[in-house]
Amino acid sequence: MTELILFNVFNGLIVGAFYALMALGLSLIINLTSVINFSHGGFLALGAYIAYELAPYLGFWGALILAPVLTAVLGLVVERVMIRRLYGRDPLYSLLLTFGLAYVFEDGLRYIWGAQSLPFHVPDWLTRPLSTYFFFLTGYRVFMVVLVAVAVAALFLILTRTRLGIRIRAGTLDLETVSVLGVNVRILRNLNFGLGIYLAGLAGVLAAGLLGLQPTIGDALIMPSFVAIIVGGLGSLFGTLLGGLLIGVAAGIATVFVPSASEAIIYIMMAVVLLFRPRGLLGEEGMNL
Repeated sequence: MTELILFNVFNGLIVGAFYALMALGLSLIINLTSVINFSHGGFLALGAYIAYELAPYLGFWGALILAPVLTAVLGLVVERVMIRRLYGRDPLYSLLLTFGLAYVFEDGLRYIWGAQSLPFHVPDWLTRPLSTYFFFLTGYRVFMVVLVAVAVAALFLILTRTRLGIRIRAGTLDLETVSVLGVNVRILRNLNFGLGIYLAGLAGVLAAGLLGLQPTIGDALIMPSFVAIIVGGLGSLFGTLLGGLLIGVAAGIATVFVPSASEAIIYIMMAVVLLFRPRGLLGEEGMNL
């Protein structure tokens, strides 16, 4: 039993790190623009399919680098053409718009690549188990965790050490004052949205290597990402990271004792946190690390 619990805890950490990567992108967008980006899963799927098209020409590593960048570029265009028009309005409008966008992405991917599942090949040496004892622990799963850790560290460095990151953090506290100080808020929102979508694209490429490609690949991941933000606390990126890991581990442990409740447990966890701490475990006003 102990080995089984450890197995699922490790597996939950891996899944939780993946939830956290996606949730961090969502949190960035919500904190600065108050846009609840329900199309985040669609951008994730798009990043996966872009990588699928690039891989025959650039290989896995080239696709891993370029696909998230191209996804972010598309995110910049979408923000400029559609999302920008809804800033300052009731968040319900942006929720409805991005909800519709999610279906547009899904149907578009289904029209272009079909509804069937497609394989996304990763280097063979990454797919091998690291040992016969921990047969579930392949090199690719370890690689995912390492890459997520690097991406999160890079994001935190951007937000703390660069002018763009400092302006984004200041904007989450008082965007009007930031504007008065001469910062172009339009460009700031646009770049912030692109940064969030970049993380979605990166998560999409990683998910494709683990799950394969389907037009609905983002659907199963979008709700746990929102839960990670709520559990960790809106406004806290570290809280979002913590929330992703916690729900991943909780789902993994639940699989041992009540497999049928492994998905429900994360929503029960969210309800309990909201009951005793409505702002989440580390939630604060503005955006903190």
